[in-house]
Amino acid sequence: MPRNNSMTARTVSKIWAACLLQVALFLPCAWSQSASRPSLENRVQGTQQVAVDNRGARPLLDQGQRMEHEQRWADALNHYEKALLQDPSDLELQRRKTVAQIHCDIARRYVDSSFVQMAHTLDSSSAQEIYSDVLLKIEAHHVDAPQWQLVAQRGTEYLDVALTKKEFLNNHRILARPEQVQAFRQELQGLTGRTASSRADVQAVANWAASRAADQLGIPSSAVMMEYVCGAIASLDEYSSYLTGSQLKDIYSQIEGNFVGLGVELKTDTDSLLILNVIPGGPADIVGIRPQDRITEVGGYSTKQISADQAAEMLKGERGSAVDVTIVSPHTKAPRQVRVRRERVDVPSVEQARILDPKQGVAYFRLTNFQKTTSRDVDAALWRLHREGMKVLIIDLRGNPGGLLTAAVDVADKFIDKGMIVATRGRSPRENFDYRAQSVGTWSVPLVVMIDKDSASASEILAGAIHDHQRGMIVGEQSYGKGSVQGIFPLSTSETGVRLTTALFYSPSGQQISRRGIQPNVLVHQVAKPVDENQTLGGEPQAKSDNVLQAAEEVARRLAPRQVLAQQVGATR
Repeated sequence: MPRNNSMTARTVSKIWAACLLQVALFLPCAWSQSASRPSLENRVQGTQQVAVDNRGARPLLDQGQRMEHEQRWADALNHYEKALLQDPSDLELQRRKTVAQIHCDIARRYVDSSFVQMAHTLDSSSAQEIYSDVLLKIEAHHVDAPQWQLVAQRGTEYLDVALTKKEFLNNHRILARPEQVQAFRQELQGLTGRTASSRADVQAVANWAASRAADQLGIPSSAVMMEYVCGAIASLDEYSSYLTGSQLKDIYSQIEGNFVGLGVELKTDTDSLLILNVIPGGPADIVGIRPQDRITEVGGYSTKQISADQAAEMLKGERGSAVDVTIVSPHTKAPRQVRVRRERVDVPSVEQARILDPKQGVAYFRLTNFQKTTSRDVDAALWRLHREGMKVLIIDLRGNPGGLLTAAVDVADKFIDKGMIVATRGRSPRENFDYRAQSVGTWSVPLVVMIDKDSASASEILAGAIHDHQRGMIVGEQSYGKGSVQGIFPLSTSETGVRLTTALFYSPSGQQISRRGIQPNVLVHQVAKPVDENQTLGGEPQAKSDNVLQAAEEVARRLAPRQVLAQQVGATR
């Protein structure tokens, strides 16, 4: 089956309300590839406490397991992720992170209405076909050769955890007694040692588990098979994942640069949804919702009573429908109720395009992501800034998680007249591409590119190309280091899909971006959070509150020529 467009993006915890998961720009996407997750030492056993040799990690493990005991799996996952930043090699922290990730994955799927609806209508043969299709795609496309033993083991672990989750048991109306469920979980333990060295072996493990679960517990075999589907993908790497029907649609919307929703970017937070950004002119903007506001109720349900994922799911709906939300602003504290109508919202990829220093001709724009409209948006910004006297350009990639690989290549090609922009290399020769610059339509304006630790994937393609061709100066912090390509593969028997890491990408000098990132020419650490566009006067970026932008402006002034160089080389655009 042909792949969709390629994208590059880092997985993050943001959602565009309606809600686009800002977890990636992912269609045969380019992401920075991380090492495959380590296998668990034993089968996953919910909140069972385990002994470890690493005494330094003991307090961190104790804190995490208290969260597990309280069923605070999202908090536990965040805790283990932070702990692993201190000690990435700790196997027990890795194992507990994986346990927490499985719990969160199952909980999220079962508040996703598209998945729940599919789970209720999916028959056994269709589920088996989905699993077979997924295994075939892993074998054919994943960047690494499949570890079939781990694929089978992770599927069994997913099923084991699912049997402890009320979301799973209630949705499938499982009436088996707790002791029956526990006995079956003990029986599953034997599967973890069963040899699986091929696709057929893995399929046989899943078929056996599905048959036994149906006989002993009355669980639909399709429900069991879907846990093996999700476990198979989760066993590969941190960027590969199963995509529900709703998630697949959201990804396509991200690529197109528009979606139906409220027009806000959200982050799940303790007992609320934190609004990170509001799209100008969108439904939320119209009713007065602003960045840093918090949603504390959705449709009459408090975010203290339902999970953040459930609240985010309730924000979704058809175009023209409305949702009532309660908003708490950081300055007023008093809650207010607003009704927001869901509409189609265009997501801008270029923001704040303007001249910062008219005398020196220092121009600026922020590139928020890479989507189908990005090349067109950048063209419009360049010509506008050129007419306003641009002599040197600052491109702000801070916080940009990535996007379409081809969009990043197109933007880089506007400033580089020849040579390699990026190369991708995969296990399959079909994933090997060299993307090269074309001389026609190249802008010769001097460049300053701003990056930070959250600039990832497609952002690193652009920054890496500018850096390696010595086309401009890179200012800020080392970038995230996500250098792998993901492909989005729809599944033939359902309106769902999988995201698979298919290749790694390399900068023009041949440097692998994964785990390394892009090093700036001028290192500047952020000492104060930049003021949001909606909180500035007239929407202008405020350099006084942004030390990195101040540094970039100083570099730009040194690069600014005495005469306007914002002319194009080669054929007229």
